[in-house]
Amino acid sequence: MSKAIKTQREQLTEEVANRLVTEYGLTAEAIFGPGGLMKELSRAVLQRVLEGEMTSHLGYAHGERRKAATGEEEETVAEAGGTTEAADEAGAAGPELKAKANCRNGKTRKRVLSPDGSMEITVPRDRDGSFEPLMIRKGQRRFEGFDQRIIAMYARGMTVREIQAFLLDQYAVEVSPEFISTVTASVMEQVREWQGRPLEKLYSVVFFDALRVKVRDEGVVKNKAVYFALGVDAQGQRDVLGFWLEQTEGAKFWQRVMSELRNRGVEDILIAVVDGLKGFPEAITAIFPQTTVQTCIVHLLRHSLSYCNWKDRKEVAAELKAVYQAPTAELARDRLEEFSAGKWGQKYPVIVASWKRAWEEVIPFYSYPPQIRKLLYTTNAIESFHMQLRKVLKNRGHFPNDDAAARLIYLALKNITDKWKAPSTHWIDAANQFAILYPERFKN
Repeated sequence: MSKAIKTQREQLTEEVANRLVTEYGLTAEAIFGPGGLMKELSRAVLQRVLEGEMTSHLGYAHGERRKAATGEEEETVAEAGGTTEAADEAGAAGPELKAKANCRNGKTRKRVLSPDGSMEITVPRDRDGSFEPLMIRKGQRRFEGFDQRIIAMYARGMTVREIQAFLLDQYAVEVSPEFISTVTASVMEQVREWQGRPLEKLYSVVFFDALRVKVRDEGVVKNKAVYFALGVDAQGQRDVLGFWLEQTEGAKFWQRVMSELRNRGVEDILIAVVDGLKGFPEAITAIFPQTTVQTCIVHLLRHSLSYCNWKDRKEVAAELKAVYQAPTAELARDRLEEFSAGKWGQKYPVIVASWKRAWEEVIPFYSYPPQIRKLLYTTNAIESFHMQLRKVLKNRGHFPNDDAAARLIYLALKNITDKWKAPSTHWIDAANQFAILYPERFKN
């Protein structure tokens, strides 16, 4: 029986679709354009839902008899024309009719914004004003889907002007920059909730990294650093634990960041990978005394190559690889001296100097087995993360304030991290080594 009903529904749907397509045409403009089939169909369905809500509210359909307050049936008032004047005349007929049940009282025209563009609908009214539509509430001028579409475009790096032009071009909807800003500003509550969410008790590795953005502050455009904490938990899952905007870094700032992580539930970090940030190692060990602070090999390598000509980078990177892939710290130091005395060390002595300055924070790297080293120096996690963020941020000359920057960064992060389903690369091998090196701390 159900199969037969389903078949009948499919046939009916196909017949209706065929008639509509025949009437509207087969072009993309006829189907999806302003005044096209999809928009008109959405409007018709919305109109039908509103009428259904009024029927449910009153207890009888349009054109049917209604029950009076006495329980007797009376003819519907103002049902045919649906005008307010007709209802008023009927209400003036006498006190008996006024005391009878609530009835329809005409309609109000309303223009709303939907994911299909702007559309005009008529909202039914009732005589005593008790009808509260659910599909499109009183005072509501746009559907949630419309806001989500704006937020999705904003999250992909489109500027307010680009969103404004897109809506006008695709949906024939003209909205102001202030309207778009109001919609995107609603994301700030989500940002605060996300920044305060509970975290895991243990993180095997946390990478601390930074990007620079331009933000207007006190009438002046300033370069501000956005610091990220990218964690790998005990199951190998990656997550951005948080981000912080700060114009200058220092011990007090890092102390606040680490205290925040602890207050959100983090009890232990096995390895913290940092980029030589001033005051950071001390702030980490003050809150997490057992944590090993490791200079980020990825950043050290990136910093070294920034001094090279493009044509030299491949060869310089290959020689530096021999340094950080050395089996022991002693052999790594020998290879660094060889690099210093060689062709590239003589041409770029600043590279050698930068490695020697950071050497004390580089040395812990060589105490780890190769499986954990791969997790620490493989550039995929950090570089891919950076690349996707920069792609979103590059269209922005500057942000009007910190909140505007935070909103876009949060939305971009959500798009990036939603794709992180599988454990980090090299995780299985690294997890076995973590269990051996930290049997008590990594036991769960």
